Amino acid sequence: MDSHSPNGSIIFSTVGRTNYGFDIFSLKTPLSFLNSPITEHRLTDGASVNFNGQFIDEDQTLVFISERSGAPRIYLRRPSGIELIPTSINSLFLDRPILRNNRLYYISAHQHSKKKFTSSSALYCTTINDDNEVTRLTPEGSVDYSPSISKSGHMIAVASYGNRCWPTEEFHDLSTDIVVFPESKPDRRTIVCRHGGWPTWSGDSTIYFHRQADDGWWSIFKVDLPEDLSNLVDESNGSIRVTPPGVHCFTPAAAVASSDRSKSSIIAITTRRPGKSYRHIEIFDVESQKFFPVTELINPTTHHYNPFFSPELTFLGYHRYRGESCSGETTIPYLDPVISPESGLKMLRLNGFFPASSPSGEFIAFNPGFKGLEVIKSDGSKKWTLIKDRTSFCNSWSPAERGVIFTTIGPIFESVKTTVQIARVSFSSLNVNDEEIPVEIKVLTGEETGNNAFPSCSPDGKHIVFRSGRSGHKNLYIIDAVNGEMEGGEIRQLTNGAWIDTMPNWSPDGKLIAFSSNRHNPDDINRFSIYIVHPDGSGLRRIHVAGPEGSEEVDKERLNHVCFSKDSEWLLFTGNLSGVTAEPVSLPNQFQPYGDLYVVKLDGSGLRRLTCNGYENGTPAWHPSTMRMETTTGETERRVLVGEKLKGEFDDVLWMKC
Repeated sequence: MDSHSPNGSIIFSTVGRTNYGFDIFSLKTPLSFLNSPITEHRLTDGASVNFNGQFIDEDQTLVFISERSGAPRIYLRRPSGIELIPTSINSLFLDRPILRNNRLYYISAHQHSKKKFTSSSALYCTTINDDNEVTRLTPEGSVDYSPSISKSGHMIAVASYGNRCWPTEEFHDLSTDIVVFPESKPDRRTIVCRHGGWPTWSGDSTIYFHRQADDGWWSIFKVDLPEDLSNLVDESNGSIRVTPPGVHCFTPAAAVASSDRSKSSIIAITTRRPGKSYRHIEIFDVESQKFFPVTELINPTTHHYNPFFSPELTFLGYHRYRGESCSGETTIPYLDPVISPESGLKMLRLNGFFPASSPSGEFIAFNPGFKGLEVIKSDGSKKWTLIKDRTSFCNSWSPAERGVIFTTIGPIFESVKTTVQIARVSFSSLNVNDEEIPVEIKVLTGEETGNNAFPSCSPDGKHIVFRSGRSGHKNLYIIDAVNGEMEGGEIRQLTNGAWIDTMPNWSPDGKLIAFSSNRHNPDDINRFSIYIVHPDGSGLRRIHVAGPEGSEEVDKERLNHVCFSKDSEWLLFTGNLSGVTAEPVSLPNQFQPYGDLYVVKLDGSGLRRLTCNGYENGTPAWHPSTMRMETTTGETERRVLVGEKLKGEFDDVLWMKC
């Protein structure tokens, strides 16, 4: 192992992901609903999450994405079973597979973009044979999402940013373009429509796609192309809106290769309707302008995602939460291993938020859904409840006391004057036979001092640094770790200014405090950078991560949840440095779908990306030891020891208004 590389274990959260429980289902395409009951069949096996499938034939042979190995991988499902399809690349992110004529097409992000704030998502093709040769179809420096292949297999459509940087506040409706190119000449690209996503071919000359229309409704559009595609010219073909306002329609699927012309006007779409709380799959007839409900008839209170047809339109597929009656995984493990890009780092996804390790590393404290305080063994084998049914967030385990955890009690994301307090939670022991542990809760901040949050304990256990809004601005303060600011305890203001300083973290060697701040541009409350300061207030400096001081890139940073490595030489944080990896509307709700984990040295060098997916990853913590949870093959071992019951409780996109 490189002595200059980061090491240990990183525990982090992902918004909603642990609750997905996705499997892929199918039903016979319901083109007539008058006399035919709808029968749904599950095609995948309940291992981890399975999604974004595509049929290969009318036998429901299927390629799909599964995260059962600790990262998205491409699998083949036949009636006889499920097998991994090797791609000859080492990627943390694979998506949207299509298998045609012994060639596997897919999105991967393994070749990192050289530009900050630019996605690494690109289209690749692997020839399925002995050598598994890989070809990149996206030009270097460009970004592609959501591929679709025409009936003949000669043309490919993608949603593309081209070589443009990602607009850093864009994470709902992406400003991608619909681009087509010959499979044999991927550099001969033509923009057929500005502003569109999720293209799907109908035959060889029509493409349907989605975008948010000017009236605010997500809608399906189509563009008709000339029969001779060799003469295509950029934006020479106007698009037509095909779904009406009043209902959100997105992620369309057309009959790509059907030989039945009567089916050419049929598309499957996902809808969100006014007055309805769930995302559903419907059939839409473009010619008659009629909707035919599908999944609402069989699973009215379940979200359904990303429909797809078999080549001849015999079957309709999609993915959803598998439900409690299906076989497969029914427990959410407290800690779930994921594949790490760094050989010295182990990565574990927590079913909760704000992890904090005990001094020995034997235990991990966390907040389940921002409500309560719980502790688990670091192998995930046992859980205890310390605080129940009380809003709390952000924890710091005293490095000097085995039975003391500092936490925040009160509502999150509130104003500077809202009463939020720092509390010292003490307990005598974690008895193996008990599930609820008696605790003493001592509030360390005054009730009239406003919003106090994000405690971090000094290595000697004597002081706490935290963020407070008591001055009218959110700045950092240090208080006595035993008495707080009451009972004669000491309190000292560490930073002071009309900006936001937040999420501090005390280094294990005691020399520095890292935090996020917008002090370089106080008028922008959405962009934060990393700063470090000595506990006495001296030596304040900004760590420039995205670019050198004064550059355009560095002021686009949105970096939060910073924390030190055990040796105090590396900083772990969440950031927006790599743009959006997948179309956000195709996923459940992610508040910030660009949230990935990174590490960097204290001088801003050595930046390394640790996560790469379409989710929002956050609240990371560095565990003091390396937690062994891998097999000899390098794939993660999913050990479901104990955990919560999987109930499919997650939000669909909250930003889509009906």
